Amino acid sequence: MKQQIRQIGETQSVCPVCLQTIEAVKSAEQDGIYLEKECPQHGRFRTLIWEGNEESYLSWDMENTAVETPVLAKRMTEECPKSCGLCEEHKRKGCCVLLEVTRRCNLNCPVCFASAGEKGSESSETAEADRCTSAAYGDGSGSVEEACGSCHEPTLEEIRQQYVYLMEHGGPFNIQLSGGEPTMRDDLTDIIRLGREIGFTFFQLNTNGLRLAKEPDYAVQLKEAGLSTVFLQFDGVTDDVYQALRGRPLLEQKMQAIDNCRKAGIGVCLVPVIAPGVNEEQIGSIIRFAMERMPFVRGVHFQPISYFGRCGQERPEKPITIPRILKDIEEQTNGKMKAADFAGGGAENPYCSFHAGYQIRPDGSTKLMAKKSGGCCCNTTSDDSRKFVEDRWKLNIQTSFTETVFSETSALDAFLQEIHQRTFTVSGMLFQDAYNLDLQRLKRCYILEMDPSFGMVPFCAYNLTDAEGKYLYRRI
Repeated sequence: MKQQIRQIGETQSVCPVCLQTIEAVKSAEQDGIYLEKECPQHGRFRTLIWEGNEESYLSWDMENTAVETPVLAKRMTEECPKSCGLCEEHKRKGCCVLLEVTRRCNLNCPVCFASAGEKGSESSETAEADRCTSAAYGDGSGSVEEACGSCHEPTLEEIRQQYVYLMEHGGPFNIQLSGGEPTMRDDLTDIIRLGREIGFTFFQLNTNGLRLAKEPDYAVQLKEAGLSTVFLQFDGVTDDVYQALRGRPLLEQKMQAIDNCRKAGIGVCLVPVIAPGVNEEQIGSIIRFAMERMPFVRGVHFQPISYFGRCGQERPEKPITIPRILKDIEEQTNGKMKAADFAGGGAENPYCSFHAGYQIRPDGSTKLMAKKSGGCCCNTTSDDSRKFVEDRWKLNIQTSFTETVFSETSALDAFLQEIHQRTFTVSGMLFQDAYNLDLQRLKRCYILEMDPSFGMVPFCAYNLTDAEGKYLYRRI
């Protein structure tokens, strides 16, 4: 029997080979929804974007058509996605902004959207990395360019200018300190304090956790400087996963980093990159691991692998989709968390993300919070989502969690703290690559990269690479 194919939508995308903007269609087939496009020079491309029927795909769309014009939007000079910054065609003003404070890294992961650490060593203890570090901090042992051409990092004054730019263009945003590995900088506390002086209130550290694990007092220093939460790279509960995705066993360091954050009173969100054939079967184990460490572990934010930047994993014919990972969550939690519990984002395009919020009862059972307000980033404006992110990922404990009586708070405050401490979020973000890029999705992106040359660029555009690994925006 001939398979029935029905066209259910039109959009624009890019050619994976040359990154030129081309027309694309969405087609419903028996096994899912596909994005199809044809480049005049490089031919046809087809990729799965949803596992499920047309009804399930369309019902996921919350139909949020509200538009927030970016503050001081740039005039569009080239066709999308080559004129970001943000341009006047963008429909969101921004929620979370990645501030890349270094290109150095103490790992050389086989999977890295920023291609960080390629020219360095796998360990910061090696002579090469030491030379790079000392040059970057100006001790006279050599120039930054001599140590590593890709390791130049912004000065505090340059970072101050970036903060000011962000404030002038719609801030305060939630700041994600990123890189490279941001903890490679010894002045990270100064960067946080500087941002707070300028008016930013939420600082998230995107980190592999190695320095947090190695230096017990480091988390305390970050907390005192004003760090709000830690987004910890956490790909699984066995070392074979880290060997595959990070190039070395790291589980012991991850657990130590979590413990040091707990002692410092910093909330942690576990951020697993999920790769087919590597760690899909550990989704439930990761959730259980996180729940056992509440309230300091606030939740899990899954990121199915995206095939841009440096990616040691081959792009499969059927990449991970939202329905597939929700099915894994339901099956691997034995129905404690159901696929039907989850919803798409309301501020960003709903096909970019999923989320659900739970109250964890003392006996370990789960109670689903209101579906449209129980997870991360589900409100209709960027400002609402910014505040919601802060509430979900930041640990709010006024007194020690081990105390049974909150002597310094009212009964209502104690009740609200108890609710907060038992709140657990499971969410995820599906970033786009050159194969599944949908410009309708991209124009609603509110996770942005700050770049002095371009301004604020949507994450998926900034990290977009062609078939040869060449970036559209990012400079290595």
